[in-house]
Amino acid sequence: MKEQFAGSHEEGTSQILIEALDRYEATDLGDLCDATESTLEDNRLSFSIGMDRTEAPARQKLEAYWKGVLLVPERKLIVGRLDTTIASSIQLVKPAPSNQTSAFAGFLDHHFVAPWARGFGLAKGLIEKAEEEAKKENLSVLRLSVRANLDPAIAMYESVGYKRWGTLDQYELVDGQMLAGHFYVKEL
Repeated sequence: MKEQFAGSHEEGTSQILIEALDRYEATDLGDLCDATESTLEDNRLSFSIGMDRTEAPARQKLEAYWKGVLLVPERKLIVGRLDTTIASSIQLVKPAPSNQTSAFAGFLDHHFVAPWARGFGLAKGLIEKAEEEAKKENLSVLRLSVRANLDPAIAMYESVGYKRWGTLDQYELVDGQMLAGHFYVKEL
């Protein structure tokens, strides 16, 4: 189901669309790769999809990654469009069917907004849509983790009700530097 939001920014009004994708149409895959590249170039220490951060991944690698996301039954890809162009995404990771003891909880992963699309409300819209999708999947808890140096993301997560339950000093190793990360939870 597609949800439309009217977002405003200094330059005027733009159409915001948040939706879960189960296939790519027309320019979707290219748009998603462009948004990913733009985000990686903006600040290598703030975003990763699990690839080497010392250089931008080849386009074929990004395309393979995003195609693969749609093949994993436990992952739901949610994208945000600015006007008609995909500019952001988040993934809802559901527990594996064999994980009965954690069947109530999902995880939010790889949340980003391309630099040119920030300030329109996409980040919060993606969270809201992910929570809606989680409820449809009968999940009652969502978890997420974020690098401790990402103050805007942390403020946004806390503003929508995520509670920090822990910090890990050895969260990620980036360019030889150990970075801390925070862990959050929200009951739906």
